[in-house]
Amino acid sequence: MEEQIAKTLIETVNFAAIKHRKQRRKDEDATPYINHPIGVARILTHEANIYDIATLQAAILHDTVEDTDTTFDEIEQNFGSKVRSIVEEVTDDKSLPKQVRKQLQIEHAPGCSREAKLVKLADKLYNLRDLQRCTPVGWSRTRVQEYFEWAEKVVHGLRGTNKPMEDALDEVLKVLPANIDRHSHSTLLVNTIRTFLKFLKH
Repeated sequence: MEEQIAKTLIETVNFAAIKHRKQRRKDEDATPYINHPIGVARILTHEANIYDIATLQAAILHDTVEDTDTTFDEIEQNFGSKVRSIVEEVTDDKSLPKQVRKQLQIEHAPGCSREAKLVKLADKLYNLRDLQRCTPVGWSRTRVQEYFEWAEKVVHGLRGTNKPMEDALDEVLKVLPANIDRHSHSTLLVNTIRTFLKFLKH
């Protein structure tokens, strides 16, 4: 049994590593992208005490369809229908505008399955910690603040799923604002107005 679990997880990591092989994170070190899904799965095992194999597989695969040429059918053929279902729940529809996708994440969060909520919580925790560690290349303070505020709204809809991760997120959400622009609400408003005026000119 243990041997099969080990083989299953290694095969999942190998699949994700191949799919993400040409991708990098947006930090200054251009960290290999595969570090992210592995890190999300590690949060689930080491901090959330989650050992359900399908959930861990979905965590490792959670960006493959959204960010590579992977299809949901491919996920199901290789890893089964349950893993596919979880990955589907956490995958944004890239055909939609970015702001629409972000709003849908907020709206859909409360209705997700427990497995999908776990993956989403771990994903947000990993990303927020990354923002604490360093600002992504090309990101302004305003953009960091916007991500912070958006992630907090998504997390709100996921609460009641896993206390250790939610407590960890609360700590991150307390600390992060100290590192970014405290006046970003007014900055965001100004930028929104400017964008609207530019649109009217066209």
